[in-house]
Amino acid sequence: MPDYRRIKVQGGTYFFTVNCAERYHQHLLINQIGALRAAFRNVKHQYPFSLDAIVILPDHLHCLWTLPPDDADYQKRWALIKANFSRAIPATEKRSQSRIKRGERGIWQRRYWEHLIRDERDLRHHIEYIHWNPVKHGWVESVCDWPYSSFHSYVKRGIYSENWAWDGDETLDVGE
Repeated sequence: MPDYRRIKVQGGTYFFTVNCAERYHQHLLINQIGALRAAFRNVKHQYPFSLDAIVILPDHLHCLWTLPPDDADYQKRWALIKANFSRAIPATEKRSQSRIKRGERGIWQRRYWEHLIRDERDLRHHIEYIHWNPVKHGWVESVCDWPYSSFHSYVKRGIYSENWAWDGDETLDVGE
């Protein structure tokens, strides 16, 4: 098995991609959005972190977190979020023999992608990538049409206009 080395920085800001175990679990995360929100809320209460940006898609999610200054343990938080969500929904998924043997549900991929944010440019790029993702995957034609995104809070705070778009390199305002 590969030896994955994760960078851990106390107070660090991280970009994550977390996938369902079977990408064909179409709509699982949005169909169970209440359970997913509750899992995040419960873990944030127990192990605080700042959720800087997030998008929930039908079978995966992307988010940015900033950890407290004296804490680098995002792994514990992800384990708890996944476990809380898994316990909150009915057990209807297929499970491999490996998962059955380990007593695991078949909801989440065991691994996830993490990236330590290096600077303001890197932060902006990942926030924009998160918000653009529903358009990238063809779920909507406009970022503002996807309801499961922190994009809407960015609009309320005046950071983006409703007509915001991203072309991969630069932010655009495609309004009137």
